[in-house]
Amino acid sequence: MADCLKDTRLSELLPSNNNVMAHGKMLRARLAVSMGKANKVEPDIYQRAAAAVEIIHGASLLHDDVIDGGILRRGAPTFWKEHGANGAILLGDLLVFKALSLISALEQPYILKELIEMAGVVCTAETEQELILRGSPGTWEECEQIARFKTGSLFAFAAFAAGGEDAGLRAALKEAGFRIGTAYQLADDILDASDNEEVAGKTLGQDDARGKTTAITAICNAPADSTAYVHSLCGASSEPLHDWPHIRAVWDDFVEMNLMPVLDKHLCAAGGK
Repeated sequence: MADCLKDTRLSELLPSNNNVMAHGKMLRARLAVSMGKANKVEPDIYQRAAAAVEIIHGASLLHDDVIDGGILRRGAPTFWKEHGANGAILLGDLLVFKALSLISALEQPYILKELIEMAGVVCTAETEQELILRGSPGTWEECEQIARFKTGSLFAFAAFAAGGEDAGLRAALKEAGFRIGTAYQLADDILDASDNEEVAGKTLGQDDARGKTTAITAICNAPADSTAYVHSLCGASSEPLHDWPHIRAVWDDFVEMNLMPVLDKHLCAAGGK
Protein backbone atom coordinates (compact mmCIF):
# COMPACT_ATOMS: atom_id res chain seq x y z
CA MET A 1 0.00 0.00 0.00
CA ALA A 2 2.80 2.37 0.90
CA ASP A 3 4.44 1.68 -2.46
CA CYS A 4 1.37 2.24 -4.63
CA LEU A 5 2.41 5.84 -5.33
CA LYS A 6 6.16 5.25 -5.40
CA ASP A 7 6.31 5.90 -9.15
CA THR A 8 4.89 9.40 -8.62
CA ARG A 9 5.90 12.45 -6.60
CA LEU A 10 2.62 12.07 -4.71
CA SER A 11 4.26 9.53 -2.42
CA GLU A 12 5.79 12.55 -0.67
CA LEU A 13 2.34 13.39 0.68
CA LEU A 14 1.68 10.12 2.51
CA PRO A 15 4.02 10.44 5.52
CA SER A 16 2.44 13.74 6.57
CA ASN A 17 -1.10 12.48 5.85
CA ASN A 18 -1.02 9.11 7.54
CA ASN A 19 -4.80 9.02 7.89
CA VAL A 20 -5.21 8.44 4.14
CA MET A 21 -4.24 4.76 4.04
CA ALA A 22 -3.16 1.93 6.33
CA HIS A 23 -3.87 3.68 9.61
CA GLY A 24 -7.50 2.74 10.19
CA LYS A 25 -8.95 -0.50 11.49
CA MET A 26 -8.16 -2.24 8.16
CA LEU A 27 -10.92 -4.79 8.76
CA ARG A 28 -11.33 -5.52 5.06
CA ALA A 29 -7.63 -6.26 4.59
CA ARG A 30 -7.49 -8.35 7.75
CA LEU A 31 -10.49 -10.33 6.53
CA ALA A 32 -8.80 -11.11 3.20
CA VAL A 33 -5.61 -12.21 4.96
CA SER A 34 -7.36 -14.29 7.63
CA MET A 35 -9.57 -16.16 5.19
CA GLY A 36 -6.84 -16.47 2.57
CA LYS A 37 -4.54 -18.16 5.07
CA ALA A 38 -7.35 -20.42 6.28
CA ASN A 39 -8.08 -21.49 2.70
CA LYS A 40 -4.37 -21.89 1.84
CA VAL A 41 -4.59 -19.36 -0.98
CA GLU A 42 -1.29 -18.16 -2.42
CA PRO A 43 -0.04 -15.28 -0.24
CA ASP A 44 0.48 -12.98 -3.23
CA ILE A 45 -3.22 -13.25 -4.02
CA TYR A 46 -4.64 -12.42 -0.63
CA GLN A 47 -1.95 -9.83 0.11
CA ARG A 48 -2.66 -7.95 -3.11
CA ALA A 49 -6.41 -8.25 -2.55
CA ALA A 50 -6.00 -6.91 0.99
CA ALA A 51 -3.94 -3.96 -0.21
CA ALA A 52 -6.26 -3.20 -3.13
CA VAL A 53 -9.44 -3.22 -1.08
CA GLU A 54 -7.95 -0.88 1.52
CA ILE A 55 -6.61 1.47 -1.15
CA ILE A 56 -10.07 1.73 -2.72
CA HIS A 57 -11.59 2.21 0.73
CA GLY A 58 -9.10 5.01 1.35
CA ALA A 59 -10.03 6.60 -1.96
CA SER A 60 -13.72 6.49 -1.03
CA LEU A 61 -12.98 8.24 2.26
CA LEU A 62 -11.12 11.02 0.44
CA HIS A 63 -14.21 11.59 -1.67
CA ASP A 64 -16.66 11.17 1.22
CA ASP A 65 -14.92 13.80 3.32
CA VAL A 66 -15.17 16.33 0.49
CA ILE A 67 -18.85 15.55 -0.09
CA ASP A 68 -19.76 15.59 3.60
CA GLY A 69 -17.51 18.47 4.58
CA GLY A 70 -15.77 16.31 7.17
CA ILE A 71 -12.83 17.95 8.89
CA LEU A 72 -11.59 15.02 11.00
CA ARG A 73 -10.59 11.54 9.83
CA ARG A 74 -8.81 8.95 11.97
CA GLY A 75 -8.11 11.61 14.53
CA ALA A 76 -6.37 13.99 12.12
CA PRO A 77 -7.41 16.79 9.74
CA THR A 78 -8.95 15.40 6.56
CA PHE A 79 -6.88 15.47 3.39
CA TRP A 80 -9.05 18.04 1.67
CA LYS A 81 -8.68 20.46 4.60
CA GLU A 82 -4.90 20.21 4.19
CA HIS A 83 -4.66 20.12 0.40
CA GLY A 84 -7.98 21.32 -0.98
CA ALA A 85 -11.05 19.56 -2.37
CA ASN A 86 -9.59 19.32 -5.87
CA GLY A 87 -6.50 17.53 -4.59
CA ALA A 88 -8.54 15.07 -2.52
CA ILE A 89 -10.79 14.19 -5.45
CA LEU A 90 -7.89 13.73 -7.85
CA LEU A 91 -5.88 11.61 -5.39
CA GLY A 92 -8.93 9.46 -4.72
CA ASP A 93 -9.38 8.86 -8.44
CA LEU A 94 -5.71 7.92 -8.82
CA LEU A 95 -5.83 5.48 -5.91
CA VAL A 96 -8.71 3.56 -7.48
CA PHE A 97 -6.64 2.86 -10.58
CA LYS A 98 -3.58 1.97 -8.51
CA ALA A 99 -5.70 -0.63 -6.71
CA LEU A 100 -6.91 -2.11 -9.99
CA SER A 101 -3.32 -2.27 -11.21
CA LEU A 102 -2.34 -4.28 -8.12
CA ILE A 103 -4.94 -6.92 -8.95
CA SER A 104 -4.33 -6.94 -12.70
CA ALA A 105 -0.74 -8.02 -12.01
CA LEU A 106 -2.08 -11.30 -10.59
CA GLU A 107 -3.38 -12.45 -13.97
CA GLN A 108 -6.48 -13.78 -12.20
CA PRO A 109 -9.25 -12.25 -14.36
CA TYR A 110 -12.08 -13.34 -12.07
CA ILE A 111 -10.58 -11.43 -9.11
CA LEU A 112 -10.06 -8.26 -11.16
CA LYS A 113 -13.59 -8.55 -12.57
CA GLU A 114 -14.99 -8.88 -9.04
CA LEU A 115 -13.10 -5.84 -7.76
CA ILE A 116 -14.31 -3.71 -10.67
CA GLU A 117 -17.89 -4.89 -10.12
CA MET A 118 -17.87 -4.37 -6.35
CA ALA A 119 -16.24 -0.92 -6.63
CA GLY A 120 -18.96 -0.01 -9.12
CA VAL A 121 -21.66 -1.20 -6.72
CA VAL A 122 -20.20 1.06 -4.01
CA CYS A 123 -20.39 4.04 -6.37
CA THR A 124 -23.94 3.18 -7.42
CA ALA A 125 -25.14 2.98 -3.82
CA GLU A 126 -23.42 6.24 -2.85
CA THR A 127 -24.94 7.98 -5.88
CA GLU A 128 -28.44 6.66 -5.19
CA GLN A 129 -28.18 7.74 -1.55
CA GLU A 130 -27.17 11.22 -2.68
CA LEU A 131 -29.42 11.77 -5.71
CA ILE A 132 -32.47 9.61 -5.05
CA LEU A 133 -32.90 9.20 -1.30
CA ARG A 134 -31.37 12.36 0.18
CA GLY A 135 -33.96 14.38 2.05
CA SER A 136 -36.13 11.31 2.68
CA PRO A 137 -36.08 9.26 5.90
CA GLY A 138 -36.48 6.15 3.76
CA THR A 139 -37.69 2.73 4.82
CA TRP A 140 -35.58 0.23 6.72
CA GLU A 141 -35.40 -1.90 3.58
CA GLU A 142 -33.94 1.02 1.63
CA CYS A 143 -31.50 1.80 4.42
CA GLU A 144 -30.32 -1.80 4.66
CA GLN A 145 -29.88 -2.08 0.90
CA ILE A 146 -27.75 1.08 0.86
CA ALA A 147 -25.67 -0.32 3.74
CA ARG A 148 -25.24 -3.67 1.99
CA PHE A 149 -24.05 -2.16 -1.27
CA LYS A 150 -22.22 0.96 -0.02
CA THR A 151 -20.14 -0.78 2.63
CA GLY A 152 -20.84 -4.48 2.25
CA SER A 153 -19.42 -4.62 -1.27
CA LEU A 154 -15.77 -4.16 -0.28
CA PHE A 155 -16.11 -6.65 2.58
CA ALA A 156 -17.66 -9.00 0.01
CA PHE A 157 -14.69 -8.56 -2.33
CA ALA A 158 -12.17 -9.11 0.46
CA ALA A 159 -13.85 -12.39 1.36
CA PHE A 160 -14.38 -13.47 -2.27
CA ALA A 161 -10.68 -13.05 -3.08
CA ALA A 162 -9.85 -15.60 -0.37
CA GLY A 163 -12.01 -18.28 -1.98
CA GLY A 164 -9.33 -19.70 -4.24
CA GLU A 165 -10.41 -21.88 -7.18
CA ASP A 166 -13.64 -23.06 -5.52
CA ALA A 167 -16.44 -21.03 -7.12
CA GLY A 168 -18.95 -22.22 -4.56
CA LEU A 169 -16.76 -21.12 -1.67
CA ARG A 170 -16.09 -17.77 -3.33
CA ALA A 171 -19.85 -17.15 -3.61
CA ALA A 172 -20.44 -18.17 0.00
CA LEU A 173 -17.62 -15.96 1.28
CA LYS A 174 -18.94 -13.08 -0.79
CA GLU A 175 -22.41 -13.32 0.78
CA ALA A 176 -20.89 -13.63 4.25
CA GLY A 177 -18.86 -10.48 3.51
CA PHE A 178 -21.95 -8.61 2.44
CA ARG A 179 -23.60 -9.46 5.76
CA ILE A 180 -20.83 -8.19 8.02
CA GLY A 181 -20.36 -5.12 5.83
CA THR A 182 -24.04 -4.32 6.19
CA ALA A 183 -23.78 -4.68 9.96
CA TYR A 184 -20.74 -2.41 10.00
CA GLN A 185 -22.52 0.35 8.07
CA LEU A 186 -25.65 0.18 10.22
CA ALA A 187 -23.49 0.53 13.33
CA ASP A 188 -21.68 3.44 11.69
CA ASP A 189 -25.03 5.12 10.97
CA ILE A 190 -25.88 4.83 14.65
CA LEU A 191 -22.49 6.17 15.71
CA ASP A 192 -22.83 9.17 13.39
CA ALA A 193 -25.91 10.28 15.32
CA SER A 194 -23.89 10.46 18.54
CA ASP A 195 -21.53 13.28 19.47
CA ASN A 196 -18.65 11.03 20.48
CA GLU A 197 -15.99 12.11 17.98
CA GLU A 198 -13.27 10.97 20.37
CA VAL A 199 -14.32 7.37 19.85
CA ALA A 200 -15.19 7.81 16.18
CA GLY A 201 -12.00 9.66 15.25
CA LYS A 202 -13.93 11.47 12.54
CA THR A 203 -16.46 14.26 12.04
CA LEU A 204 -19.93 13.15 13.15
CA GLY A 205 -23.43 14.45 12.53
CA GLN A 206 -22.97 14.84 8.79
CA ASP A 207 -25.63 12.28 7.90
CA ASP A 208 -28.35 14.30 9.60
CA ALA A 209 -26.98 17.61 8.34
CA ARG A 210 -27.09 16.37 4.75
CA GLY A 211 -30.45 14.60 5.00
CA LYS A 212 -29.16 11.09 4.37
CA THR A 213 -31.28 7.98 4.69
CA THR A 214 -29.68 5.98 7.51
CA ALA A 215 -30.44 3.51 10.29
CA ILE A 216 -31.46 6.50 12.40
CA THR A 217 -33.93 8.08 9.97
CA ALA A 218 -35.42 4.89 8.51
CA ILE A 219 -37.96 4.12 11.20
CA CYS A 220 -40.52 2.62 8.80
CA ASN A 221 -40.34 -1.19 9.24
CA ALA A 222 -37.24 -0.79 11.41
CA PRO A 223 -36.41 -3.50 13.97
CA ALA A 224 -37.40 -2.73 17.54
CA ASP A 225 -33.77 -2.93 18.65
CA SER A 226 -31.26 -1.90 16.01
CA THR A 227 -28.29 -2.91 18.16
CA ALA A 228 -29.65 -6.44 18.50
CA TYR A 229 -30.27 -6.49 14.76
CA VAL A 230 -26.64 -5.59 14.04
CA HIS A 231 -25.55 -8.42 16.32
CA SER A 232 -27.90 -10.84 14.59
CA LEU A 233 -26.46 -9.98 11.18
CA CYS A 234 -22.98 -10.74 12.43
CA GLY A 235 -24.10 -13.95 14.10
CA ALA A 236 -25.78 -15.14 10.90
CA SER A 237 -22.96 -14.04 8.63
CA SER A 238 -21.27 -17.45 8.51
CA GLU A 239 -24.41 -19.40 7.57
CA PRO A 240 -23.49 -19.47 3.84
CA LEU A 241 -20.28 -21.29 4.83
CA HIS A 242 -22.02 -24.35 6.31
CA ASP A 243 -20.48 -26.67 3.69
CA TRP A 244 -16.98 -25.58 4.67
CA PRO A 245 -16.85 -26.08 8.47
CA HIS A 246 -13.17 -25.23 8.84
CA ILE A 247 -13.57 -21.97 6.94
CA ARG A 248 -16.75 -21.21 8.89
CA ALA A 249 -14.93 -21.65 12.19
CA VAL A 250 -12.19 -19.23 11.12
CA TRP A 251 -14.84 -16.78 9.94
CA ASP A 252 -16.72 -16.92 13.24
CA ASP A 253 -13.46 -16.35 15.08
CA PHE A 254 -12.68 -13.31 12.91
CA VAL A 255 -16.11 -11.83 13.59
CA GLU A 256 -15.84 -12.41 17.33
CA MET A 257 -12.23 -11.25 17.77
CA ASN A 258 -11.91 -8.50 15.15
CA LEU A 259 -15.28 -7.18 14.04
CA MET A 260 -17.52 -7.29 17.09
CA PRO A 261 -15.22 -5.28 19.39
CA VAL A 262 -15.29 -2.45 16.84
CA LEU A 263 -19.05 -2.58 16.37
CA ASP A 264 -19.72 -2.80 20.09
CA LYS A 265 -17.45 0.18 20.67
CA HIS A 266 -19.43 2.18 18.10
CA LEU A 267 -22.79 1.12 19.47
CA CYS A 268 -21.73 1.75 23.07
CA ALA A 269 -20.47 5.23 22.16
CA ALA A 270 -23.86 5.94 20.60
CA GLY A 271 -25.70 4.76 23.68
CA GLY A 272 -26.87 1.51 22.12
CA LYS A 273 -29.63 3.23 20.15
